[in-house]
Amino acid sequence: MTNKIAFNKKPGGQALYHLMALFTVSIWGTTFVSTKVLMKNGLSPEDILFYRFMLAYLSIWIICPRKLFAYNLKDELLFIMSGACGGSLYFIAENRALGITLASNVALILCTTSIFTAFLSHLFVKGERLKKNLILGSLIALAGVAFVVFNGSFVLKINPAGDILTIVASLMWAFYGIILKKLDSRYTTLFITRKVFFYGIITLLPAFFFSPLTTDKKILFNPLVYGNLLFLGLVASMLCYILWNMCVKNLGAVRTTNYVYIVPLVTLIASSLIIGEPITLFAIMGAIFILSGVYIAEKGFGKKRS
Repeated sequence: MTNKIAFNKKPGGQALYHLMALFTVSIWGTTFVSTKVLMKNGLSPEDILFYRFMLAYLSIWIICPRKLFAYNLKDELLFIMSGACGGSLYFIAENRALGITLASNVALILCTTSIFTAFLSHLFVKGERLKKNLILGSLIALAGVAFVVFNGSFVLKINPAGDILTIVASLMWAFYGIILKKLDSRYTTLFITRKVFFYGIITLLPAFFFSPLTTDKKILFNPLVYGNLLFLGLVASMLCYILWNMCVKNLGAVRTTNYVYIVPLVTLIASSLIIGEPITLFAIMGAIFILSGVYIAEKGFGKKRS
């Protein structure tokens, strides 16, 4: 049996996990900068995912027990699904959507992940009920995301292929959270995270039949490239996936996923600080809506843990 990480289940002890979730989405909200840099230097979205997950997987072996397989075939299949949903399928769908539809469409639709998670939890997780505060808070936060994403320029173009791919990405991340809840009572967070990276890599490999993996040393050993890959692999992947999985274990998939609404807000601030994009009154209004919506949704859980 694997060693279990002890968690504080008391409501007052959950503040740490809320801070961890906030930290995680803050990091994820800045990864667009690294991804853009890497793509400008010759790496494809699949290249970036492969190298960041490979770095994360190799690094986590240092701190994770060497147990290879789950206790049974059913759990091993769940791990395969978690690697596909939280890794390859999510990132491929999201990145391909960015290539054929507006980034604003993608950012807005991805924030429906929390709503999808709530409905899927209601359908597949015993004892999960849809709460009025959760629905109300989610809608308010989603409205805030719209203000932040469009930032005063309301341009929304329907692109069926791109928008459907984005919805697929949202559903994949929602299913990822549900799968984690089915595994976290039997396995450590480190073991789960390592398996996610492994199967994320394995399920990504077929993509390289259509677009070969970039192995050009001049590209990979460019300090700008390997510096950003190290950030994405060690911080945005290894560290943040561990923290996110710990949050799902302790707060539940629905409560943790509510923090996804904050990602566009972090991206807006990062864009302002790094590349000088202006923050408009619409963006400030959106920030207020997002924070209010997340607060209202969180109140819907009361003292009962999701």
